[in-house]
Amino acid sequence: MGRQPCCDKLGVKKGPWTTEEDKKLINFILTNGQCCWRAVPKLAGLKRCGKSCRLRWTNYLRPDLKRGLLTESEEQLVIDLHARLGNRWSKIASRLPGRTDNEIKNHWNTHIKKKLLKIGIDPVTHESLNKQVSSKGSSTSDAENLPPKASNDEVRNSDENSSTSPAENSSSCEDSILMDSICSDESLINSLWLDETLLNDALWDIAPKADNINNNDMGLPTWEDNCAWLLECQDFGIHDFGINCFSEIEFNALQKGH
Repeated sequence: MGRQPCCDKLGVKKGPWTTEEDKKLINFILTNGQCCWRAVPKLAGLKRCGKSCRLRWTNYLRPDLKRGLLTESEEQLVIDLHARLGNRWSKIASRLPGRTDNEIKNHWNTHIKKKLLKIGIDPVTHESLNKQVSSKGSSTSDAENLPPKASNDEVRNSDENSSTSPAENSSSCEDSILMDSICSDESLINSLWLDETLLNDALWDIAPKADNINNNDMGLPTWEDNCAWLLECQDFGIHDFGINCFSEIEFNALQKGH
């Protein structure tokens, strides 16, 4: 749950304060002192919010309040405190009696910050602007002096080259040397080309054909001579020679032809 409202918004007056309201608030605070600000409007006879009474007293009506701009000594104190505390204006105001946090903040933004920038001091870090510029320049120069990064393709190629084993490299070198030696030997290449004679299937075909039964130009024995040689060997038995490739019908046909 959030905080409860300081007062009932019904019947509460808003807008600038009048002199009569200021007198009522001053008389009540001087007579009774500061108390719970939620109860002040009802006790002082004001139709104002408790927060409005507190801000009116703190920033405008209290008797120790200083008027006018901050002096040079106060400005220097604000600069020193801001360097240590930052934008904690309420804590800074507690070190300057008679000054409010709102007044110090406004004076910082309108006067002190501009003065610091003119003399070359960063109002946030309280350091010299020349040092920051030089540090940025040195960082950029260092970045420029760095070697360029290798591209993804170059990294992949280097990884692939490094992944190959020494055995593969040596075998590829030997193969290349062998190919170079073969290509350089002209006599070897000529012999390979000259010895490539086509084999003629007719040399291996000894089966009887109608074209070459009577015309045998290659000097091979005819089919009839082969059959005669087989029939001459029938006294020994054809099985004695290990020939068991003819059936009985084929053997009878050979005898009739003989």
